[in-house]
Amino acid sequence: MSPTWGNWAREQFCSPSAIVRPTSEAELAEVVAQAAQRGERVRAVGTGHSFTDCACTDGVMIDMTGLQRVIGADPASGLVTIEGGATVHALGPQLAERGLGLENQGDIDAQSITGATATATHGTGARFANLSARIVSLRLVTASGDAMTLSEGDEYLAARVSLGALGVISQVTIRTVRLYTLHRRDERRALTETLERLDEYVDGNDHFEFFVFPYADTALTRITRRSDERPTPTPMWKRRLREDFENAGLSLICRTGRRFPAAAPRLNRLMTSLMSASTVQDRAYRVYATERKVRFTEMEYAIPREHARAAIQRVIDLVRRRQLPIMFPLEVRFSAPDDAFLSTAHGRDTCYIAVHQYTGMEFETYFRAVEAIMDEYAGRPHWGKRHYQTADTLRERYPQWDGFTAVRDRLDPDRVFLNDYTRRVLGN
Repeated sequence: MSPTWGNWAREQFCSPSAIVRPTSEAELAEVVAQAAQRGERVRAVGTGHSFTDCACTDGVMIDMTGLQRVIGADPASGLVTIEGGATVHALGPQLAERGLGLENQGDIDAQSITGATATATHGTGARFANLSARIVSLRLVTASGDAMTLSEGDEYLAARVSLGALGVISQVTIRTVRLYTLHRRDERRALTETLERLDEYVDGNDHFEFFVFPYADTALTRITRRSDERPTPTPMWKRRLREDFENAGLSLICRTGRRFPAAAPRLNRLMTSLMSASTVQDRAYRVYATERKVRFTEMEYAIPREHARAAIQRVIDLVRRRQLPIMFPLEVRFSAPDDAFLSTAHGRDTCYIAVHQYTGMEFETYFRAVEAIMDEYAGRPHWGKRHYQTADTLRERYPQWDGFTAVRDRLDPDRVFLNDYTRRVLGN
């Protein structure tokens, strides 16, 4: 009987022919080569934090959790070499011990480093590109079992954000920065003011993002400053109490909304009223991420930053006009451009707009309608989150699409790393 695998959201499941957990690059290479010789497909999986079927396969699944070591770190240059299965969460304290930190990261840190980079996962901050842009070199195990070191040229630019379609990344060397402190303030602001002053907030702060429930007129803004000052961490018990309260409150409200969908507007406003101002001053890796205990599904689009205000307002208007029972807020973030061929921020200053729905509630109506809005702004979907695009609809949105395809044809001509997801979004 084949083993089964499911993702974090408990919405994607598959039955691989085998799940293999190599503990060295040599073992990894042997597993890939033998599977290819048998004519089986191969997919690597980290922690399963993608909402799509990106990791699913009926061939051999490679569980990367056996490859989590920090191989080397040079505090002088900031270069750190990490095995591909290391999680972003585990990296924080390990880098801190060496006086280093990731330049930026997202608000979920459960992903493996290669799962996060392969899907162009990002944080927020107009001066900071996504995590994959900090990769200076990587080791890629191809279908032949050979391990290539890539640090320049088309293959390097394709492999940084590859959806696992070129091979399995056994390790990455990333450029880190000196350990730093983040000063974060969360506070409520009128949505109209937030949108009117959006450029001021984005350009005037190291990091800026905001959350807004679609039926509320108030946003929770998050402004963060970087410094070399000493941290003054919130006691763990106090932080845990606050996070548990927030998760419990959101869970209760969402469960109520799932049972009584017509109450969504009132519940949105209630949740907004419960959001309170707070400040944090701690090491960056302890500030970026927040614990998510309430299950949901998500779609996120990257659009040119200049369209941010219009697109956000259109999504909110859509929900209100159609009276959709949406129980989660929009999340809005920003990033600098980069040069990876399939990066969602390739070549343009980017605004990310994420929409969610509580588990067990209908989401496709909402997501398809939001996607139609994002299409008008040449939106690029987050590769690890739900969307309905195909290779035909995506090709024109990426200037280096053909460059990526050429690299894929060279490195995996037999499509050993193909699955339903890559066939749909990249083509055969």
